[in-house]
Amino acid sequence: MSQFDRHLVWMGFRQMIPLAAFVMVFGAAFGLAAVQAGLHDALILFMSATVFAGVAQFAVLDLWGPQVPVLTLAVTVFAINARHLLMGATLYPWLRHMPPARRYGVMVLASDANWAMTMQALARGQSGFGLLLGGGLALWLFWVLGTVLGTTFGGAVQDPKRYGLDMVMGCFLLAMVAGGPKNVRMLVVWGVAAGASLLAHRYLANNSHVVVGALAGGLMGSIWMEKDDEP
Repeated sequence: MSQFDRHLVWMGFRQMIPLAAFVMVFGAAFGLAAVQAGLHDALILFMSATVFAGVAQFAVLDLWGPQVPVLTLAVTVFAINARHLLMGATLYPWLRHMPPARRYGVMVLASDANWAMTMQALARGQSGFGLLLGGGLALWLFWVLGTVLGTTFGGAVQDPKRYGLDMVMGCFLLAMVAGGPKNVRMLVVWGVAAGASLLAHRYLANNSHVVVGALAGGLMGSIWMEKDDEP
């Protein structure tokens, strides 16, 4: 089901709010860390509003300084966000029916959480792209709000790991995968992605496992295309 309207987008927005509240905490932690790294408030807010990639933004802070290594920064951000290649590949059977402008527009706010929930909805035969867009808007809004709070009152969330908040997204995605479609194709695709990622983590450079896993899973998914009647 690739159709969505304003009502479905609003429903997706509301459905994502509980998780978005935790995202706001990470946004606050990023805002604080960025201030400590010497970035100006306006630049921090601009980064969160336009990049919208929490882990990648934290990684950028480690490279920030008087002389920013632009190439290294770009490669690092690409490596961390390469999982979007796999997201796009898994959504392609539904995205291919959309006009190009809508297809790419709905993917602008795709992130781990709303992608996982969209995949679950699509597997149940429901219209999931209202959730993808509406849920993405909720996550983006709370991320930006959290960044603003972090630049202003960030001292209260200097260590989110202390409260176990760093595990929220991982546990959520694990639950989504476990509850998703179960067939041989999906098992093979995820298995290839996981195996390639583990090997890259063991033998290749830092962060390369994200790129390798995403490319391997996406390639496997493109080779073994999903049939229209496949559950």
